[in-house]
Amino acid sequence: MTTVALAATDGMLHFELSLAHEVFAAAPAGVTAPWYDLTVCGPTAVQVGRFRLEPDAGLDRLRQADTVIVPGWADLDEEPPAQLVDAVREAHEAGARVASLCTGAFVLAAAGLLDGRRATTHWAHTDVLAARHPRVEVDPDVLYVDNGSVLTSAGKAAALDLCLHLVRLDLGSSVANAVARRLVVPPHRAGGQAQFVTAPVPEQDDHPLAALFPWIIERLDQPLTVEDLARRAGMSSRHLGRHFRAVTGTTPLQWLLTQRIRHAQELLEKTDDGVDTIAAATGMGTATTLRRHFNRTVGVPPDTYRRTFRSRTR
Repeated sequence: MTTVALAATDGMLHFELSLAHEVFAAAPAGVTAPWYDLTVCGPTAVQVGRFRLEPDAGLDRLRQADTVIVPGWADLDEEPPAQLVDAVREAHEAGARVASLCTGAFVLAAAGLLDGRRATTHWAHTDVLAARHPRVEVDPDVLYVDNGSVLTSAGKAAALDLCLHLVRLDLGSSVANAVARRLVVPPHRAGGQAQFVTAPVPEQDDHPLAALFPWIIERLDQPLTVEDLARRAGMSSRHLGRHFRAVTGTTPLQWLLTQRIRHAQELLEKTDDGVDTIAAATGMGTATTLRRHFNRTVGVPPDTYRRTFRSRTR
């Protein structure tokens, strides 16, 4: 029997904490193999979101676990408690496998467990993690990262992907599939966080590019060039590039490609249009071009994306 310690302190996210508890607390029906021995560990009674939680044991119990799960940390402007950081570090030094869910990566980074390692967190906070902990190799494009004794997941539902991955490692694919069936989720999702990221646009109405972005969106089926965009914005191509970089962090053509991919995602979700039709509607030209860019950007082919994300309502 593998022992799992679930860290719980004030300021953690209840979704990730309860998700991990759901996976590791009890075996699904029909699984007869020895299940995990789960202990919720915390300093005292803790406030998790709007919920009050009574831990089973103190944080010192983390050192006795085979696997330590660190749920998401809510307020990234506040340093995680030193008691939690120290307990996680000591557990890893004692031989525990340590896994963070969502922004729990900030706790692992504070403990020094991610230094020199590849890691991820919710896509909205990967830049913050990289800036705050420059020794961490932050990968914003994956659902989770497995370094063996240290694992990190992206946000929210990706935490479940990591938990199922741990079950698959420990007990095999058939057991992980049984857990997934109980939770009514796919046992494995292809792709990465790029599927869920929305490209930024200016928030100020008086920004020089504020009128340009909706103009582009209305013409995604057209073969737009940087010169076309610069002419519409009334500035030079070089000046346009500087504004684009400042606002979006990327080039005009890369931003345009991202919008074409996003539009293709919407059409794959909401229509029955073929890939050729969608390629024309998004300015990609051919199905081959669409498939190449879509697979490289989203991480899965258009057909796979459609099967996963197809809207249930019309």
